[in-house]
Amino acid sequence: MKLGPEQNVNMPMKTVISLIIMVSLGTMGYFQIQEKLNQHDTLLQMHTKDLDQNSEFRIKYPRGELGQSSGESELFMLVEHMAGQITKMEDRMENMMSNSVNILRLQQDMEKVLSDIEKLKDKQRSFANGNGAH
Repeated sequence: MKLGPEQNVNMPMKTVISLIIMVSLGTMGYFQIQEKLNQHDTLLQMHTKDLDQNSEFRIKYPRGELGQSSGESELFMLVEHMAGQITKMEDRMENMMSNSVNILRLQQDMEKVLSDIEKLKDKQRSFANGNGAH
């Protein structure tokens, strides 16, 4: 049997159509597998990139190398505000402590004044009683 460009091949049409279908199914299967591999490769690259960024964030964020989020900035502002409020309250309490010392001093002075007044009343009574007896 000689094969050449002038050689004729007799084949039933059913076989030709079957061969065309098998070749096209094989080609379609190859390209579907290739597409699926491309999808998985793309997905793997995206996951790898996300993992690298997550690792970088996990390492750098606690060190403060990435800055602060807006929520953290707001929290720090609130903490500073509250610290100022606490300082004012401490100052007021210190003033109140001074007031309590002053109040105690005034109470002691008033007790002394009251006892002096009582002594003066007693002297006045004894003087009045002494003059009336003569």
